[in-house]
Amino acid sequence: MYKVMIIDDEASARKLMHNSIDWGSMDMEVAGEAASGIEAINTIDDIKPDLAFVDISMPFMNGIEFAELASKRYPNLIMIIMTAHDKFEYARKCVSLQIFDYMLKPMVRSEVMEVLKRARERLDETGPISWGDGSEAVSEQRSTTEAVMKYIEENYTDSTLNLTSVAQAFGFSSSYLSRKFKSETGKGFAQYLTECRMENAMRLAGPDMKMFNVSAKVGIPDPNYFGRCFKKYTGKSYSEYAALVTRE
Repeated sequence: MYKVMIIDDEASARKLMHNSIDWGSMDMEVAGEAASGIEAINTIDDIKPDLAFVDISMPFMNGIEFAELASKRYPNLIMIIMTAHDKFEYARKCVSLQIFDYMLKPMVRSEVMEVLKRARERLDETGPISWGDGSEAVSEQRSTTEAVMKYIEENYTDSTLNLTSVAQAFGFSSSYLSRKFKSETGKGFAQYLTECRMENAMRLAGPDMKMFNVSAKVGIPDPNYFGRCFKKYTGKSYSEYAALVTRE
């Protein structure tokens, strides 16, 4: 059975396409979805689709940008661009890309089935894509996670920094970044952010640094909450820890 991936930033559009098409009759199944081109690039090697429906208008990485990257990495991937009427000609101009077909939204079920029929014939002729061992994708995913970790380390002083803001900065959904970060670091996002703040707080602690000053410097404006986090992380209250630093 051939695998299909739906890439569209509108959850309702993905759900409608998933449920309104008789995929089984085409010997196909929807194996995965993505809400942005960036999320698609980071999950496509896990899903291993034979065919991808790609919306042209998405934030952070649009459909054409995704297609440019995917065309180089997966030369046999069948890609179908979905676009609104006012952007149809723009999409059609991308003739150098590996695009199987272009479809206007909202799409008509009979037209989708016709395109799927032709896509299946192509797949039957060429066989499924060779995905290799995925080492390149794993390396890229790790580098992405490392970039997120570096971003946290450079911006932990910002009290508004959280999972949602970092996900938006990288073009991910919050749920996707949460799962990805946990699986590749073994730590939750909030845990890593707190640890980063506490490590820096320990370096700042001392006789001339009041707790509320340290708290503000590491991005936690509430001294009481900072105090609880600090004791949980170090096993000592801030004043106890600062006293030890003084004696040393």
